[in-house]
Amino acid sequence: MPEVIAGAQIGVCYGMLGSNLPSRPDVVALYNQRNIRRMRLYGPDQPALQALRGTNIELMLGVPNEDLQRIASSQANANTWVQNNVKNYRNVKFRYIAVGNEVQPSSKNAQFLVPAMRNIQTAISNAGLGAQIKVSTAVDTIILGESSPPSKGTLKSDHRPLLDPIIQFLVNNKSPLLVNLYPYFSYANNPRERLDYALFTANSVVVQDGPLGYRNLFDAILDAVYSALEKAGGGP
Repeated sequence: MPEVIAGAQIGVCYGMLGSNLPSRPDVVALYNQRNIRRMRLYGPDQPALQALRGTNIELMLGVPNEDLQRIASSQANANTWVQNNVKNYRNVKFRYIAVGNEVQPSSKNAQFLVPAMRNIQTAISNAGLGAQIKVSTAVDTIILGESSPPSKGTLKSDHRPLLDPIIQFLVNNKSPLLVNLYPYFSYANNPRERLDYALFTANSVVVQDGPLGYRNLFDAILDAVYSALEKAGGGP
């Protein structure tokens, strides 16, 4: 799962909840103007996909949580989803399919997450796109039981029944885990956290973890996730 390190680039999530939003073509034009080469869509949006045709913007496309049960219930439903939202847009540069977003163990959708991932993976593979598109899911850092120092990172025990099958799926398919990482929430929930550490402005090491020194909270949380995954069998 560590491929994300080698391929790290800046991307921007394209959210569509709001009013007076610019048109999809205008948003894509802004990405190109600012040389932003990666986009995340939280769910299929046909006008946005249409606007992305022929561009060099790599896309992470989400399968919304409310669709997990339907896609998990039959391979035909997954095939149709991939046909309508991926195969019909051959000149869009899909890179990831994020099946579900921050699905919690207590959620009614938890039981459908891994079956939906498997069905989407089968549909992607059968379409001949397995080498181009990786299937994963997005989690938040609430999965961490311990995170400081980063080398001590572990997964919460009550999340393991959901996470262990996900990790095994990702290892089997050589896919990365997608992580929504929010330094702000860590800062806001910990009154001892330094603001400059959360804002990437610390002038010196704030957290020393063996040979590694951390000057920002983002890197520390990310490494805690890596440590936790390695302990759970998701390491290189």
